[in-house]
Amino acid sequence: MNRRSFLAHSFAAAATPSFSRAAIQGGKLDIGLDHFSVRATGWKAAQFIEYAVSLKLDTMFISELHVFENFEETYLKSLKKQADRAGLKLYVGTGSVCKTSNTWKDTYGTPEEHLALTIRIAKTLGSPVARCYLGNQKDRSTDGGIQKHIEEVIKTIQACQSKAEGEGIKIAIENHAGDMQSHELKALIEAAGKGYVGANIDPGNAVWALEEPMKHLEILGPLTVCSSVRDSMLWEDEKGAAVVQWTAIGEGLVDYKAYAKRFAELAPGVPLQVETISGFARPFEYQKDEFWKIFPNHRDTPMFKAWLDMAKRGKKIDSFKAPDGPGKKDAEIAYQKGEAERSFDWLRANA
Repeated sequence: MNRRSFLAHSFAAAATPSFSRAAIQGGKLDIGLDHFSVRATGWKAAQFIEYAVSLKLDTMFISELHVFENFEETYLKSLKKQADRAGLKLYVGTGSVCKTSNTWKDTYGTPEEHLALTIRIAKTLGSPVARCYLGNQKDRSTDGGIQKHIEEVIKTIQACQSKAEGEGIKIAIENHAGDMQSHELKALIEAAGKGYVGANIDPGNAVWALEEPMKHLEILGPLTVCSSVRDSMLWEDEKGAAVVQWTAIGEGLVDYKAYAKRFAELAPGVPLQVETISGFARPFEYQKDEFWKIFPNHRDTPMFKAWLDMAKRGKKIDSFKAPDGPGKKDAEIAYQKGEAERSFDWLRANA
């Protein structure tokens, strides 16, 4: 698709009235946007809010702190007023709060200071959660494996327990970039204290952890307080590896009609927030014994067999690459908007 087609699709989608809470599950499931879906825009929080309002969504998930221009109360309250005027509920998140993870950065101080800041911002904006995560799949290969990092995250969130409970904010831990499988995140939440900690469920990241999204939902759904969702396509390549490419909802292998229904049952009141991260493929060489060092005891499980079944019934799809030249950024923005907006259109028509 050329740049003109991308832009035309984007403008057409924006002109189409998007659905709100009444369109899915008879009003039981709110729909929102994770700002990372349209990250190429380089927008700040107010612009993301404006975009979500234009799509007539229920929620806007600002999932990284750098999207805010500053953390002053006056500025944050202005964002809340902007959202409140349109009936839009805000959700707030940040990155890693695990100092042993390869993804950790001290931009906002110690892990405890970082999480405490996120809780304060969430409180000011009316977000019921402060989302954070451990790291990514590389952390599974380090000395001590993923458990070492899980224990570090538990220390961090327990240090912020009184602040979270005092502000009435749930700390939402995401299964991020293949770092934890569902049973590991469930154990983390229960060890920390599920009274103030829950899951930010991500079915796309679940696939990177060799888990089938519906089975993943059954484990984490009752603990879910926030979400970042997309679809996934899997297929086997000529070398025998399973390849994963994330897609717009309705363009992958997940039965999102069933997923949305079960999500509403397991996590009542929690919004389904679209986070499309599409256009690239990642191979998983599961047939090599060395691969399983990071996923011990998973090879013979029903969960992996369900994941492998996805790969066997999937089909190869092309990756996206914006054309070089002055229109490259516009093409990336149009592509990302198209992925997100097609997801909303599909959910409106099918879920």
